[in-house]
Amino acid sequence: MNIKKIFSICISAVLSVSLLAGCGSKADSDSSKGDSNPTYAFVAKDVQNPYMKKVYEGFEKACKEIGVTPLYKGPEAATPEKQIEIINQLIAQNVSGIAIAANDADALQPALKEAMNAGIKVISLDSAVNFQSRQTHIQQADPEKIGRGLIQAAYEMVKGEGGIAILSATAQATNQNLWIEWMQKELKENPDKYGKTPLIKIAYGDDDPTKSTSETQALLTNSDVKVIIAPTTVGMLAAGKVLQDKKSNVLLTGLGLPSEMAPFIEDGTCPWMYLWNPVDIGYLAGFTMDSLKKGEISGVKGDTFKAGTLGEKTVTEAADKGTEVMLGDPFKFDKTNISEWKTVY
Repeated sequence: MNIKKIFSICISAVLSVSLLAGCGSKADSDSSKGDSNPTYAFVAKDVQNPYMKKVYEGFEKACKEIGVTPLYKGPEAATPEKQIEIINQLIAQNVSGIAIAANDADALQPALKEAMNAGIKVISLDSAVNFQSRQTHIQQADPEKIGRGLIQAAYEMVKGEGGIAILSATAQATNQNLWIEWMQKELKENPDKYGKTPLIKIAYGDDDPTKSTSETQALLTNSDVKVIIAPTTVGMLAAGKVLQDKKSNVLLTGLGLPSEMAPFIEDGTCPWMYLWNPVDIGYLAGFTMDSLKKGEISGVKGDTFKAGTLGEKTVTEAADKGTEVMLGDPFKFDKTNISEWKTVY
């Protein structure tokens, strides 16, 4: 081995030791994230959720375009406790960024604040974390349009006569609760219109197929329920199967994956539903994360950045006093277009 090569190896070793020795401070932590191949982690609500997998597809695509390493993490069950364990692991791993779909907005706050204090960029998507424990949030669509639109759809399906039930995910899911809040506002602000379409019950399937199935079955025991709104892809699929198996006259709408819900749209169980492209949500999250890490934005209202093929995006004020980046309006899926979309996602 020649002298020049030995000298090169020694210099590399010294640099490595220096980096390891300084990892205790925020400044040194930030500098260690300045390497040529940082890691951006996506933390799903639960790793088996097909919707979360589609979101990660977009996140992974963005990371590859940017030139960073993507990482997919998440609990087996959608609980905040398991997400906290994962966040702590990612802090120890010294990742550069964490994008998380929260199972509980407030429970994750201490762990995420610790991550931010360690120099890790933190954003939420799909379901927001407390605004004090993130740089910004990726909002899939205007929550008011989603909430009001789903109630209006349910009303139209039953022609203004028949009770409404909601099959949500977890009781702590911030996105679900915000949509439900707007559903309730739509009903309350238009009492004459919705006089014969009352909200009968809100059930929680916890984004678990088995529980969502049993909750749907329980809703069907009430003869006043004529339409079910499921603002969760897991709930939509479970409810669709129950209604189809029982040949029920109860109708279904909500937020579902076209690939999963096509049979129920085609047979009329679900006349129509809404969603956005979950791949685009993950893709936008990846570019938002990168802009934060590079210092192009700080997550404050008015920041603008280029989000790959999605074009220029602007950071705006969110309803929870934090900020968000809006993907776009929800898209309607029905018999006229489901055949072309069911093979896409």
